[in-house]
Amino acid sequence: MLDANELIMDLQQMRDEGHLSDALMRQAVRRIAKADPRFDWVGVYLLDEAENELWLHNYVGSPTEHAKIPVGTGICGMAVAEKGNIIVADVSEVENYLACDPDVQSEMVVLIRAGDEIFGQIDLDSSDKDAFTDEDEAAVAVVAEKLAEQLAAERR
Repeated sequence: MLDANELIMDLQQMRDEGHLSDALMRQAVRRIAKADPRFDWVGVYLLDEAENELWLHNYVGSPTEHAKIPVGTGICGMAVAEKGNIIVADVSEVENYLACDPDVQSEMVVLIRAGDEIFGQIDLDSSDKDAFTDEDEAAVAVVAEKLAEQLAAERR
C-alpha cells in the first residue's frame, strides 16, 4: 500500500533542496511503482495544451508505444477531456482503450492539477482486474497535488 504522507514529505524535502519537477516526478513514479505489487506500470504524462495531447514523461514498467496520446483518446485522454480521475476495473470493457501491454486488466488515471489547470496525470496499470480502490486513488491524488504545486511554481 502506498504511504502517500511519507512520499509527500520526501517530495517536499526535494523541493526544499531545489530539485525541479522532473526529479520529483521521477521519484514519485518509482516510489508508487514499488509501493504495491498490483501496480505493474506507473507513469507520468504531461499535457501539451498547444498540441492537445499527452506526452509520456517517465515510467516504470514494460515499454509502451504510446509516448503521445491525443486528448480524448484512451483512458488517459478521456481523463483529461472529462477533467476527472478515472478508475477502470476491466479495460476490455472500454471501447477506445489503448493497449500498451496485453496483460493489463485494469487502469487508474489521476490528474495532476491545480484548480482548473491540468498539468498532466499519473497513470497506473495492473494485470489484475479491479485492482484499484478509492483509497489508492486518494493516495495517488495527494502525490499528484504535490507535483502540481511544483509544476505551477515553475510556470510562474
